[in-house]
Amino acid sequence: MNTMDYDLLVVGAGPAGLCAGMYGGRAKLKTGILEKGVPGGEILNTDMVEDYPGFLSITGPDLAAKFESHARKFGAEIIPDLALEIYSEGDRHIVVGEEATYRAPAVIVTAGGNPRKLDVPGEERLSARGVSYCAVCDGPFFEGQDIAVVGGGDAAVEEGTYLTKYARKLYVIHRRDELRAQKIIQERLFAQPNAEVIWDTVVDEIGGDQRVENVTLRNVKDGSTRRLDVGAVFIFIGFTPNSNIFRDHIEHTEAGYLVTNSLMESSIPGVYAAGDIREQLAKQVTTAVGDATTAALAAEKYIEAMRHEAAHAAPAAAG
Repeated sequence: MNTMDYDLLVVGAGPAGLCAGMYGGRAKLKTGILEKGVPGGEILNTDMVEDYPGFLSITGPDLAAKFESHARKFGAEIIPDLALEIYSEGDRHIVVGEEATYRAPAVIVTAGGNPRKLDVPGEERLSARGVSYCAVCDGPFFEGQDIAVVGGGDAAVEEGTYLTKYARKLYVIHRRDELRAQKIIQERLFAQPNAEVIWDTVVDEIGGDQRVENVTLRNVKDGSTRRLDVGAVFIFIGFTPNSNIFRDHIEHTEAGYLVTNSLMESSIPGVYAAGDIREQLAKQVTTAVGDATTAALAAEKYIEAMRHEAAHAAPAAAG
């Protein structure tokens, strides 16, 4: 398998990866962005984006295309390959792909992750058509409608509480008879007059023609089923970060999110993280590109320091 050398490697071409690549190219670093699929990441599944500064309204794919164009303008190379493993070898970090092996002194990992799916009929078909995994992103589109939230942990209850400002009626559907969220978070939800929790219940199907129109519910205790008419279903049953590609130990949370310092540097020097793969408060396009900006600038300084050290070591070795 061929080995290709770069100054900076970026793993993943979502908003964070494309932003990091843009800054890497702008710094005149030979920058490669590994992405097997279409550049853009999760925003490709977002119908409209209304919370990215400078764009009152833009489709997710259109915004992704602008990010890609900007990265390419400054010379970043988008490599159509899937990163399988990352490990360190001396002062270089190795990214093993399906097609080739890549090597660089600094790597920015923006591989994101995936919301856990219900895996029920209608979920994939109606994704971005009323099925959503981000309340802040999509909640305003369903103002005045009945909305369902699936889940019972902190994320589900917090996002459900947020959605009560838009929903005519907000239903939280939970498979158990009590929520797993922290009590103080639960209290905020229960204080909302338009919120209702449907206990001991799971979603068996999401229905609708072109958009979400209803969900089929099943009570897990007695097996009874019923249809609930809603205009949107927000699913918060967990998120799995793509952090299992490291051969060497890297500091991460119990849930698998990478832990970084203020420079977005991980516990491995020269390895940075940005976007949804990193432990953070919010999973937003704005926070992803903010992380990536910091990571790229920090990586640039790290590479410059390595070059400076190597340049001073060479004359000493010659002498």
